[in-house]
Amino acid sequence: MSLKISVPATSANLGPGFDSVGLAVSLYLTIEVLAQSDVWHIHHDLGAEVPCDERNLLLETALEVCADLTPHQLKMTSDIPLARGLGSSSSVIVAGIELANQLGNLQLTPTEKLALATKIEGHPDNVAPAIFGNLVIASTRDAKTSHVVAQMPETGLLAFIPDYELKTSDSRKVLPSEFAYKTAVAASSVANVAIAALLTGNMLLAGQMIEEDLFHENYRGSLVPEFAKIREIGHAEQAFATYLSGAGPTIMVMVAVAKLVNLKAKIQAENFSGKLLELHVDTVGVNVVK
Repeated sequence: MSLKISVPATSANLGPGFDSVGLAVSLYLTIEVLAQSDVWHIHHDLGAEVPCDERNLLLETALEVCADLTPHQLKMTSDIPLARGLGSSSSVIVAGIELANQLGNLQLTPTEKLALATKIEGHPDNVAPAIFGNLVIASTRDAKTSHVVAQMPETGLLAFIPDYELKTSDSRKVLPSEFAYKTAVAASSVANVAIAALLTGNMLLAGQMIEEDLFHENYRGSLVPEFAKIREIGHAEQAFATYLSGAGPTIMVMVAVAKLVNLKAKIQAENFSGKLLELHVDTVGVNVVK
């Protein structure tokens, strides 16, 4: 059979939208389904630490969703870097659900896919935009996930992806276990205004609120040495916002498209060790080509 599944990378949190808000961006995981086989095998060049058999998260997920799938040879390619805050594991989970959906003829709805992905991943901020594309605001309570898909206001995206990894588990260790009530209310109000500004297309206000996050960046910022300087450059170049993508260490800058070239040159002049990529918002989400 001829089947190709592609899933976009995602940039989560957007400052105060902690574990709730995510944006699909233009880096991709692609799964090609090849011939049927006696055993599952994934062909990839992602390194020896990525399994080629049923220990791979892709197949763990697919077989959790539908245990009696016929084994196939698969080809996996990805330009989503691992452990960089761009939803690499979420993209694999979403691809695994779609693989089960297609091979098992499950006819899952997008909402059902989101429920499965959130159960496996633990929270919806990355998996939701990977499924739907665009900007997604989601909340999971008592095993039920509610979500809103919205068009992202026009913005250029510039991602600085450091050479080093930062695992989500390590990044979470620096977060406080609880907030004082007043702090929680203040943090929530910032998030409310940030989302309202995004939904009404006010990128200037949205950017201000994104940078006033109280939930995580004050604690995680020190784990990413380049963060403060890139935000400073962003301010000088009138960027809308600079924020940690997901748990980091990727730093995302939102800026008017006309100002992208100057901003990119200023950051490149710092000679940070990593990649600087211009991205755009993915509006499709998980995509299947037969």
